[in-house]
Amino acid sequence: MIYLDLFLGFLKVGCFAFGGAYGAIPLIRDVVLSCGWLNEEMLAYMIAVSESTPGPIMVNLATYIGSSQAGFLGAVVATLAVVFPSFVIILLVTALLKTAMKNRYVQAVVRGLKPCVIGIVLATGVYMIFGNCFGSITAVACNVRAIAITAILAASMLAYKHAAKKKLSPILVIVISAAAGIVVYGI
Repeated sequence: MIYLDLFLGFLKVGCFAFGGAYGAIPLIRDVVLSCGWLNEEMLAYMIAVSESTPGPIMVNLATYIGSSQAGFLGAVVATLAVVFPSFVIILLVTALLKTAMKNRYVQAVVRGLKPCVIGIVLATGVYMIFGNCFGSITAVACNVRAIAITAILAASMLAYKHAAKKKLSPILVIVISAAAGIVVYGI
């Protein structure tokens, strides 16, 4: 039964995750919490780990959750379920791309989805920042360490952009975040 639950849960994520992994985090969160596979805190940790390991976040999360719930076979089932819709869609899009993208209605749909995806990604980031820095709505608690790390990252990104006149590399953001985490939580 767990294999079917994993397959259907992550198939849902794979089918309805527009905008990539960051846009899928709210959907993954909903599926994982409603099935009781992880709690809110563990999910936040796994998102951070999935972002810092090679590979797509959705695949990393699906593999971890599948493995934690049903071992190796669970990891395989969850991973296949989350990538299956994209695989099928890419096959279809490749076959129909030339004619479909010339259609003005298809172009309108694509242009209309972009702001939605940006809003979902922004809302997810704000939710994660406030959740980690100030706790949940039901249990508000100021986490000074998390606020310090968030401030260090924001200051690093702004200083780098001002000094180098370009954005800070995501890899460097992860390294700075890890170093700040070691300093702030290791002390």
